[in-house]
Amino acid sequence: QVQLAESGGGLVQPGGSLRLSCVASGRIVGLQAMAWYRQAPGKQRELVASIGGGGRTKYADSVAGRFTISRDSADIAIYLQMKSLKVEDSAVYYCYAELLNSKLWGRGTQVTIFS
Repeated sequence: QVQLAESGGGLVQPGGSLRLSCVASGRIVGLQAMAWYRQAPGKQRELVASIGGGGRTKYADSVAGRFTISRDSADIAIYLQMKSLKVEDSAVYYCYAELLNSKLWGRGTQVTIFS
């Protein structure tokens, strides 16, 4: 059974940086794309960044130019480099994988930016 595990969350001041990691365990078959989502208290879960076939990336307007999504060569891990963090970036960040016949979510990692 494939599982996703996030790490790298924490507390940081505005303007700081964090790097999130998501590692997939188990046998990956038919991977289509992976992504990072986030959910702040009282808000809907939103797409932050995605990376698909050929390494194509997409970003939410709110993070474009500040966040960078990347993956390893074996396609079983993705990363989110976050720079110039803002208070409004505070949320639980979730890793997501879209396979040919299923969708997977990690349990999330908390990111808190405090002034």
